[in-house]
Amino acid sequence: MSLVRGGSGLEATARAFWSQVHPVFMLPPLAASLFGAILAGSVDPPVAAVHVGAMFTAVYTAHVKDGYVDFHVRGEDDDHPLTERGCRVGLVASTAAFAGCCLLLAALADLLAVALTAPTWLIAYYHAPQLDMHPLSATTGYPLGIALAVLGGFGAQTGTLTPVPVGFALVFLVLLSGIKVIDDAQDYEYDRSIAKRTVAVVVGPARAYGVAYGLMIVALLVVVALVAARVFPPGAVVAALAFAAVAAVARRAGPELATMLLIRGSYIFLAVLVAAVWFEPLSRVG
Repeated sequence: MSLVRGGSGLEATARAFWSQVHPVFMLPPLAASLFGAILAGSVDPPVAAVHVGAMFTAVYTAHVKDGYVDFHVRGEDDDHPLTERGCRVGLVASTAAFAGCCLLLAALADLLAVALTAPTWLIAYYHAPQLDMHPLSATTGYPLGIALAVLGGFGAQTGTLTPVPVGFALVFLVLLSGIKVIDDAQDYEYDRSIAKRTVAVVVGPARAYGVAYGLMIVALLVVVALVAARVFPPGAVVAALAFAAVAAVARRAGPELATMLLIRGSYIFLAVLVAAVWFEPLSRVG
């Protein structure tokens, strides 16, 4: 049986499996992992690389599973490059690679790193069609993965957790949950038709916007509060202001454009935080 649809041969197969790497959603978890390592102060490159590999395989698992469910199960997508068998092979391969990364983390780091990393695969695999049907888990699944990536990246380097990575993980969880609410609003009509209870379906698109921007405001206020408490470096306020500026523009856009702007705003937010932590090392260890 073929692994790919609409093609044959090694090149077509490789292209189909590579198509499940979606950079917009793949890069943030990898960057969050490295950010966690940077927060540790002293980075062990092999350990950091293994944790980044674990995040890559976890997100790849999510992409393959989502594609399988959306095309082969729900019929939501118009096309998909992999056959059902191809999706299963991809899931087995990504899961095996993830397990290998966890074993390496246990050997190179400790069990705390594994404990913080293993749940990311569970979130990835069960996102569709289980977790994405409930407003809480549909909204927080991906953000929780990002938060765990920060904690795992830090824990793999240090073998412990401090208020600094926990604070950043909390901020990303709340901020990205707000973005996810707006992202889900794009599919309001379809989600409602299949009883997929996103926040937009439960409270309506207009109120969902209020929930989304409320979450983002809370996240930015937490940044300011933790700077005032001397947990975060002062430069983190610049990151909050930069994201607030992007959010102000996105507030006047529709769901699709707003999502695009806010996701890129989160990249800026993370980049400024990395710079703040890098150039203000006194606050790294909390």
